[in-house]
Amino acid sequence: MTPEPCAATPTRRRAYWHTLLSVAVLIVAGYLARRHWPVLATGAARLAHADHGWLLVAATAVTATWVCAALAQQGAVPPSLPAGRLVAAQFAASAANHVLPAGLGASAVNWRFLVRSGLPASRAASALAVKAAAATAVRAVLITALALACPGVLRPPQVSGGRLALAAAVTVALVLALVPLWRRCRPALTGVLADVRTVHARPHRAAALWGGSLAFAGLHAVALIAVAQAVALPLPPARVALLYLAASSLAALLPTPGGLGSLDAALALALTATGAPAAAAASAVLGYRLLTVWLPLIPGLLVLAVLVRRRAL
Repeated sequence: MTPEPCAATPTRRRAYWHTLLSVAVLIVAGYLARRHWPVLATGAARLAHADHGWLLVAATAVTATWVCAALAQQGAVPPSLPAGRLVAAQFAASAANHVLPAGLGASAVNWRFLVRSGLPASRAASALAVKAAAATAVRAVLITALALACPGVLRPPQVSGGRLALAAAVTVALVLALVPLWRRCRPALTGVLADVRTVHARPHRAAALWGGSLAFAGLHAVALIAVAQAVALPLPPARVALLYLAASSLAALLPTPGGLGSLDAALALALTATGAPAAAAASAVLGYRLLTVWLPLIPGLLVLAVLVRRRAL
């Protein structure tokens, strides 16, 4: 019997290219870290003498983000989910997200949790899409509002007429290339829109979805603001929040695990480009990443293992 072609080949191919790009980004990040090592060392020393009160505020904000992620995930599905396990799944998902590229870890953990909670596989995937769409919309609104409150911070690059025409041609080519993809994905998008209508037919679910998404993004910004205050970063809080939202949205385009390397570089560049000293910016980024990635990583992986063992995932 001739074996059938493996349907997972395109997925494996995408995972291969994601991994290759992740490795490339990490190599570049390592090169930049080695080149600017004196600045990083000074930033680490500055973080060691940071204000502990502000660091406690940052740690509290980071802890609350997992509750907000659980709230948003509950808002994306009509049936009620077990609250305790849902929060634990978000904590585990954040750890898995820093192991696999491009957010695949968090998506896999949440999808598996929803399926184990009784949702069909297609509905679980739609729930993740609904949550992601709400998070993207919330970030866009926050960036727009903060950009209006802090004029001149996000300045569009100066583009010549030739480059503008080239960008327009590339955009048109991309749109034309996406037309066949749109036709193939149309049934799935129809299902997502149906789930959006179902969720918004229940006001308490819609409030959880949008409120959790807003609080999640806002608390991450608060965490960076608190770390910036702890290391005496000379930038207004609103500007720090705007730079965080813009830099993290840009870093999400690169499929590194948890934005490792890409988010660090984007945040440091954004802070220094708006007037912060390099050592203070490095200290703020190191403190933020320590609280959001390195300290919760091992406990998160342990929670993930416990959830798998108890068949919650």
